[in-house]
Amino acid sequence: MARKSQYRRPPTREVRGILLLDKPLGLSSNQALQKVRSLYNATKAGHTGALDPLATGLLPICLGEATKIAGLLLSESKAYRARVQLGAETDTDDAEGQIVRRRAVPALDRDVVAAVLPQFTGRILQVPPRYSALKRDGEPLYLRARRGETFDVPAREVDVIRIDLLELGPDWLEVEVECGSGTYIRSLARDIGDALECGGHIASLRRLWVDPFRSPVMVTLDQLTELAGDGASALDALLMPIQSGLPDWRQVVLDESQVRCLRHGQRPQVNTAAGPVLAMSADGEAIGLTEVLGDGSMAARRLFQPLQGGSGST
Repeated sequence: MARKSQYRRPPTREVRGILLLDKPLGLSSNQALQKVRSLYNATKAGHTGALDPLATGLLPICLGEATKIAGLLLSESKAYRARVQLGAETDTDDAEGQIVRRRAVPALDRDVVAAVLPQFTGRILQVPPRYSALKRDGEPLYLRARRGETFDVPAREVDVIRIDLLELGPDWLEVEVECGSGTYIRSLARDIGDALECGGHIASLRRLWVDPFRSPVMVTLDQLTELAGDGASALDALLMPIQSGLPDWRQVVLDESQVRCLRHGQRPQVNTAAGPVLAMSADGEAIGLTEVLGDGSMAARRLFQPLQGGSGST
């Protein structure tokens, strides 16, 4: 009779902070998230906007109490570098799909392409890909597409701030796109190809930044795995504090008695204007998202649990 393994996974820990992961090619965002969570042995983890397996680049990952602000980062602007393969349309609008139509690519120059791109900037209507995580009747569209169902995907408004043409080849182009939340770069590639009368799809895609991390110093999974051998403190040194994800929030520093009041459900008096406020402790710990009322009292909206033992970033 085989003996049962004596290995037990160590208990998770209450690490917290934001990691700027350089997501590798071929992994879904959730797969990358779970690898990070496992390396950190974190109790909680969440990401701030999915990338397709084909895409690489910035995937901010919130650990522990930082997951409480993940939803605030989902609606932020983002930038991508994309290579569009012209002359072929796929069922997924990217290189992972099956080619459903081939078309001749006309002779193109920068002036021709540059004249087409402005029609896809501003507040535009965009039809998302059929293979997407958008839900209808509670089910992701990609599941219906995989079953071969016929259905229409309604257009929706998205914000495309700019599309810059970087390089142009005989049957491909590279662009940098800055856009708002909900924009599908795959759809842009498809629609730009249609406007050039040859069709197109995403060949490669890299996310460059996500607000507020416009100059991100990213870390790879390989680097994290190597650092894990040096212990938890080496990994924790890579984490950014919660407040780094909230640069536009007005901060108010509370003394110890005010922090105690807030964490016990009371409303301490503060000397600042009314409105949303990020409450901070004197030693730089994010206490919580609050609102200062007209009478000068501070009401808690979402508090962060204090980190015990000083482990992780605060």
